[in-house]
Amino acid sequence: MKVLVSINIPKIGIDMLREEGLEVTTWTNDLPMSREQLMEATQQHDILLSSSNYNIDADFLDYNKHLKLISQFAVGYDNIDLKKAAALDIPVANTPNAMTDATADIAFGLLLTVSRKMFYMHKKIISNEWGHFRPQANLGIELKGKTLGILGMGRIGTEFAKRCVGAYGMKVLYHNRSQMSDSKNNLNATYVSFEELLQKSDILSVHCSLTEHTKEKFNSLTFDKMKPSSIFINTARGDIHNENDLIEALQNNVIWGAGLDVTNPEPMKWDNPLLSMENVAVVPHIGSATIEARDEMSRLAAVNIIQFFNGKPLSNLV
Repeated sequence: MKVLVSINIPKIGIDMLREEGLEVTTWTNDLPMSREQLMEATQQHDILLSSSNYNIDADFLDYNKHLKLISQFAVGYDNIDLKKAAALDIPVANTPNAMTDATADIAFGLLLTVSRKMFYMHKKIISNEWGHFRPQANLGIELKGKTLGILGMGRIGTEFAKRCVGAYGMKVLYHNRSQMSDSKNNLNATYVSFEELLQKSDILSVHCSLTEHTKEKFNSLTFDKMKPSSIFINTARGDIHNENDLIEALQNNVIWGAGLDVTNPEPMKWDNPLLSMENVAVVPHIGSATIEARDEMSRLAAVNIIQFFNGKPLSNLV
């Protein structure tokens, strides 16, 4: 059985596949394949180890309907047409929990950075504008005792909340499609409606999946319902917020600040107004960018394939 590894991933997963006796073709270029390259290369393989770099849409799947499995080097899978894959009997698996701590750390880091305007003040030094002591200039806000709102209280949302509760004693509100059981609610988090989440949160952090229901869920209408003192954090998917509306909300003091690991669109243009705002921090989608997380993603992507190869149930079947 032939496996196409379509992105340059850590060696651990590739070694696992080869040790299992699978024939592996690896793409080792820094840039991803073009769509045409991926379409044609997949023709020669039984299994595709893919990533969110690629649009695995209905046309791609029709052209490669022979595929036996797609193993996604990511937690998210909104780049894959799941309905079409299911119609063609092509199972899709992902790598959940591999990046939970790494992404929660990025969300926490963005919160700290925004609350004290660190990126903006760092740029002041670079541009030789440190200047004199000004008691009322460039003031941040303290986080102790604030109310944290979580949209999507899954693994990452929960870990982020733990950091906020442990460090700053925050009260936690959350909104999910369904309420957590008492046994899983170790943070004394309160389930609220989405409207209440918007109205009561001092920090609102997004950790939900991108779906037709969450696409641009944060827009001018929702930002208007948030506190003028609130901070918006998005480490999930950029398409969950409308970026023009976010820019306007910040420029007009509708909300206080924003921290983004994801943007809409990606990559962000270098002259985006968000990058020069005092109370904004943006990083280039590095939530999973730790040695530990990327190694675990590689391992789990390989585990998916090995389980399929050996006729076992897929632990991470999407």
